[in-house]
This record gives sequence, structure tokens and C-alpha cells, in this order.
Amino acid sequence: MTTKSKVAIIGLGNIGKTIAQNTVKGNRPVYIASRKKEDATALAQELGNLATPSDTADAIKNADIIVLSVWFNTIQELFEKYGTELAGKIIIDPSNPIAPDENGGFKKIIGEKESAGQLNAAILPKGATLVKAFGTLGAGSLAAAAYQHPEKSVLFYASDDATVDNSIEEFILDNGFDAVKVGGLDQSIRIEVFGDLHEFGALGKTVTVSEAKSKI
Repeated sequence: MTTKSKVAIIGLGNIGKTIAQNTVKGNRPVYIASRKKEDATALAQELGNLATPSDTADAIKNADIIVLSVWFNTIQELFEKYGTELAGKIIIDPSNPIAPDENGGFKKIIGEKESAGQLNAAILPKGATLVKAFGTLGAGSLAAAAYQHPEKSVLFYASDDATVDNSIEEFILDNGFDAVKVGGLDQSIRIEVFGDLHEFGALGKTVTVSEAKSKI
């Protein structure tokens, strides 16, 4: 029996909190960290013994997979601050490079043809591996569609390193979804907001594996 990769979630906004909840529901331990330690402590108390509150440095040190559930611009700050600690880790980037627009919606804050995945890969700490995942659904769907029956909903992911795919797919499965790889990080734009495989893009909804494969 293989030992599952240890997981840490950095950032406990709507997405991070939902991933933590789904991970515990999947009977998988998780380290959780936030700028405010009391937020991590409160969530851990809510989730039970499988959730361990931690500061960011210790969460990164103790885990194999690090979910950076923070704003796109904050990821660079974390790379700079924890570059040494992130070496050898699998980093999951769920970020979407967007900000509120003047019409009550959202706008992209990077170039139209640029992706957060590729930009973050370009500044990745040495020895770390980046995977784009967990950002293809809004927090509401990420919560509501987890562990769906009879067919699971899909979470798409992108990675340049096939050696980490099994660990990522296992983690996605433990969050209550089927995993579908769209390709390398050059496909990240497809699974970010406004992309053709994003809930808030051309896809417009959650999909099952059969539906997903017809879209790729």
C-alpha cells in the first residue's frame, strides 16, 4: 500500500476553505495555514482531527503537495519568501488572474493570451513543480459538486511533469472529483477564468468525464 502525499493548503478564502473541507471529507489529513493563525485554528476545530492548523513555513515543510489558494499576485510574494522551503514540493496553483471591473463583473489583469500558470511557472522556485488545478470551478460549485453521484464531476488540471500526475489525480479524487488532464502548462489558459474549460468561460457548468473528454 502506497503512502499518500501529505497536503498543505495555504490561504483560507472561499476556495482554500472548500478544498480543506473536501479533503477532510475524503478522509485525508491536511495542514492548513492562513495569514491569521486564528483562522486556521478555527477551521481546524470545525473540521476535526484530520485538519492541523499551522503557520505557512511549517505547513510547507511538513507537506509534499502545497496548494497556494491565494490571489494571483500573492503567489509571487510566497515564491520569494519561501523559495528555499518550496524546493522539491509539488505546488498547486488554483489562481485566476482577475480583478473586479467597473461594471460589477471581473476583468483579466494579465495579457489576453497570457495564463497565470505559465507566468507562475516562469518564476517557480528552483526544484519545485507547478501544477495548475482546483481553479476551474467557483467555490460554490467546488463545494456543491464534490462527491456527486452517480457520476463525479470533473476537475481539470495541467502539468509539465508527468511524474506528479498520479499524486495530483489521487488528491483530486480525495476531494470528490474525477481528474482530467488537459496537457502541459501551456494549456493553463483553457482552465482559467474565461477559458473554454472553465465554469466561468465557454464551458459554463460542471461536467462529467465523458462530457469533459468531448471538449478537450
